[in-house]
Amino acid sequence: MRTFECDYTEGAHPKILEALIRTNMEQMSGYGFDPYTGQAAEKIRAAIGVPVREVTFLTGGTQTNEVAIDLLLAPFEGAISPETGHINVHEAGAVEFTGHKVIALPQSSGVLDVDALEAYLADFYADATHEHMVRPGLVYLTHPTEYGTLYGKAQMQRIRALCDRYEMKLYVDGARLGYALGCPENELTLADLAALCDAFSIGGTKLGLLCGEAVVFTKEAPPHLMSQIKRHGALLAKGRVLGVQFDAMFTDGLYEAIGKEAIRHAHRIRDILAAKGYPFAWQSPTNQQFVLLDDREVESLKKHIGFDLWGRAAGGRWIVRFTSSWSTTDADVDELERALPYKTDL
Repeated sequence: MRTFECDYTEGAHPKILEALIRTNMEQMSGYGFDPYTGQAAEKIRAAIGVPVREVTFLTGGTQTNEVAIDLLLAPFEGAISPETGHINVHEAGAVEFTGHKVIALPQSSGVLDVDALEAYLADFYADATHEHMVRPGLVYLTHPTEYGTLYGKAQMQRIRALCDRYEMKLYVDGARLGYALGCPENELTLADLAALCDAFSIGGTKLGLLCGEAVVFTKEAPPHLMSQIKRHGALLAKGRVLGVQFDAMFTDGLYEAIGKEAIRHAHRIRDILAAKGYPFAWQSPTNQQFVLLDDREVESLKKHIGFDLWGRAAGGRWIVRFTSSWSTTDADVDELERALPYKTDL
């Protein structure tokens, strides 16, 4: 039975595996001092198209968020996140483990409510006792969001302006960034992110790498970056494992091609779900599609196709997620269309 549970159920894109095999017997220095890691960083800089200060590599999304946010914040500062943000919900308190509070604010379909952000900051500094409170030092966003939705350029510019006004950093978690960039509705380029953010990540784990995330520090690099990464237990001795993969990912447009192809499949999945009568929880233009089903419908659908239970909606129905990925094929989507019952038949 084909599953559309998530975008990392398979191993790695064949071109990534080929690169690892091809370079396997080459002797290289460790900790990222190999030639492929340097090449990968330069190729990412070229893809961004504007100068950035530092590109470094880590193994996974939670590790990346924890390390980057800790390095961007002062010890007495916290990170503002949409209440649905990954660091607030699905990272087991990793940011709090570093000593930084996550300050959750309202959202709509995963997108931070910018009015709520502005009101919170105004209220915080209007409080005469704010020096006794955790200072908001950073805004954390995901693009696309956990709900598959996107930030518009005007929204991001407004958040950047608030960060400037209140001397905060802006960090964007790009674990699925390639799927945003491959989406026709997307307004933000890598160059835009470099201009607007203090740091952002470029996820590889969900885009066809065995593992790996790139972190781009745009305005200034944290001091003694390698030492600080090692202090977090995040420095990979065989740094080549990340460097070779990202070097291959940013060769001949593979990163962009993967994102666009996954979005093409996601839009087919969206159309199939709509044609078969499944109500959407919200509209997502990216590789995650969300529909609403009751308990009986979920149990019935499990017999036909694999999917992910995302949680309960306000009315008690399940939010069910179908995800396309770097590995999805036309044959997979054809199989989904054949196997997926009409909702009235569940």
